[in-house]
Amino acid sequence: MKKTVLITGAGSGIGAAMAKVYAGQGDSLLLTGLDQDSLEQVAGQCRQEGAVARTFPLDLEDTGTIDALAGFVQAEQIVPDIYVLNAGISQRATAFDSMFEVDRKIMNVNFFGHVYLIKSFARLIRESTDVKIGVVTSISGLFGFPLRSAYCASKHALFGFFESLDLENPNIGVTFLIPGRIRTQISKSAILGHGGTYGKMDQGQEQGMDVDRCARIAVRAIEKRKYRKLIGGKELLMAHIHKYSLWLFYKLAGKVSST
Repeated sequence: MKKTVLITGAGSGIGAAMAKVYAGQGDSLLLTGLDQDSLEQVAGQCRQEGAVARTFPLDLEDTGTIDALAGFVQAEQIVPDIYVLNAGISQRATAFDSMFEVDRKIMNVNFFGHVYLIKSFARLIRESTDVKIGVVTSISGLFGFPLRSAYCASKHALFGFFESLDLENPNIGVTFLIPGRIRTQISKSAILGHGGTYGKMDQGQEQGMDVDRCARIAVRAIEKRKYRKLIGGKELLMAHIHKYSLWLFYKLAGKVSST
């Protein structure tokens, strides 16, 4: 049965790659993100697969644009079956060297924006018998990591909110997608402590898992209603070390390259 899928951060990276996977399955798409040109490019690729693909400009820091998206969905009578909450920004600064305004921006985009979005669709979600929500977190959402204090905090917070939402609503199935190092441009757009852009590709990111492979794994995990899905390579060992051998995690974490 074909689905309607709403994706945030669909103009590039994991969001764009997941959009193409869904398009290949014949699903309808509502692609949102900051850059309209990038969204239209992805939408065009999806349409070549025969999929219906709409775009809508969305800034998760601006609740007004989220309200506008909710209004558009209502006016067009779109009923999403799947929400992929993917948009986000990373960080490259120590906790003390990062301005509070930067911390707040990261929390607004990665956490509060997605909470507001889902609450904006509460009526639609409650009226649906089966809704799937894919929440793109990060391996850094499972523990603290150098140069990522606010980023880690924002990804940690997603687990608390959306796991609670899942437990409260039998018709909702939340899948936490937990990528490690995936070959995307996220490091280039990461925020420095003063608010500037990092502008470089991390070596670990460059050697990470292919984004299209990541997308296929992510879509399959949502379809199978997995609670959590780690996606990546050998860096995922840190998640298991943190869970089962905390002393070893503290010994190793500071030695792992954070760029």
